[in-house]
Amino acid sequence: MIVPEAAKNISFVGHTDQGGRSDGIQVMVHKGYAYVGTRVSRGIMVTDVRDPRHPKPVNFVAGHPNSLSMHLQQAEDLLLGIQEADQKAILTAQEYYGGSAQVDSRRYGKRGEDYMAGMTVYDVKDPVNPRRIGFLEVEGLGIHRIWWSGGRYAYASALLDGFIDHILIVIDLADPTKPREVGRWWIPGMNAAAGETPTWKERYALHHAIVFDGYAYGSWRDGGLTILDVHDPTAPKLLAHRNWCPPFGGGTHNAVPLHDRNLLIVADEATLNIDQQPVKHTWVFDIREKTNPVSIATMPQPAEQDYFAMGGQFGPHNLHEHRPGSWQDSSTVFATWQSAGVRAFDISNPFRPEEAGYFVPPQPTKFMEPLRGRAKVRHTADLYVAQDGLIYATDYDSGLYILQYEGSSR
Repeated sequence: MIVPEAAKNISFVGHTDQGGRSDGIQVMVHKGYAYVGTRVSRGIMVTDVRDPRHPKPVNFVAGHPNSLSMHLQQAEDLLLGIQEADQKAILTAQEYYGGSAQVDSRRYGKRGEDYMAGMTVYDVKDPVNPRRIGFLEVEGLGIHRIWWSGGRYAYASALLDGFIDHILIVIDLADPTKPREVGRWWIPGMNAAAGETPTWKERYALHHAIVFDGYAYGSWRDGGLTILDVHDPTAPKLLAHRNWCPPFGGGTHNAVPLHDRNLLIVADEATLNIDQQPVKHTWVFDIREKTNPVSIATMPQPAEQDYFAMGGQFGPHNLHEHRPGSWQDSSTVFATWQSAGVRAFDISNPFRPEEAGYFVPPQPTKFMEPLRGRAKVRHTADLYVAQDGLIYATDYDSGLYILQYEGSSR
């Protein structure tokens, strides 16, 4: 039984250290099995969660030993997993998050041998045993994160030779055994190989884009938010670009559209220890007019204990992304808040979001993630919320937590 440091309207159900591979990042749930991407273990964990009180690791799908396997997407009996050279093995956190520079993949060795760069497609009709059926290689350091909820096209952030950081690429999965790139978009100034010059000093890099109803909502770290028209996925068109860094601290991580309410929830990731950067926020935008998104509120900051004195990374990391088949009540927003665990917010009144619940796990007993300047504090990373309110939440160091949301939206 796990005893939380603090909890309200979210209760503990189960936990697993994933058989010792406890470095959990993105999580997807399919047919009673959780797929968890990892950063240090270099592969994908498969965990049986059909009995959520007793989750059981049942398989590990290894990736390249020098490549990240943090992020994944699942739909239609397919699983997409990223492969990317590990920049943090060379760079400090301050260097990695501090700015962009033209990619020189030769620094990391020979692609395809010393590291892998691209996206792997697995068949998961047998959910315990993902079977590799396709691979898309990209020319550069690889793919960071993907959005795919089924259908022909996936949308990924790719770090390609010649660009200063991750851009948007569109992937055609008509034949999942032979995925191919069919579209690109970047913020003008990022294509150094074409002679473009950035007008900024901060880090402009696509973390990823979430796509609903023909619109792609892109989060560009210190480059803010873009809204693209992707009704023709091969030719994305910019509708709006908003950036609030500076004066705010940047790190825009993901943007979740709630189209039934014409709202967009945008999280700025806390990338460094709380004493090394400003407090980060999660914003509510009105997107009735896609060409003119307007910020109308921010989520309240966790305050049930002194997170500033605790240290570590205090602030948003990831939002539950309201994927088809998951929790989609648009009056409730779920988020991971790193040192402050899992949070739930009631946005029935979008101009005045209120705290609806939280679960703050105990501190890790071991640390999987190379610290390299990161304080030894819990780091709740990612989450997936099922329709019944079961929350699957990962930690950089402590594996997979299964929780139950007990609140209700007004």
